[in-house]
Amino acid sequence: MKNPLQFFQEVKQEAFKVTWPTQKETLQGTLMVIAMAIVASLFFLLLDQILKFFLELILNLSI
Repeated sequence: MKNPLQFFQEVKQEAFKVTWPTQKETLQGTLMVIAMAIVASLFFLLLDQILKFFLELILNLSI
């Protein structure tokens, strides 16, 4: 097992190698997530309304 001090020194060295996304990349990623969430919610809203319509149609026909 390595020396704990040496381990933390290596962790520190690796942490400095990390390249963080730029502000522009972060904003683009955030906007894409929001856009996809909106698209998904609209899709499921539409699907729910279609299923509700057909379910009501079937129930009304059977009465």
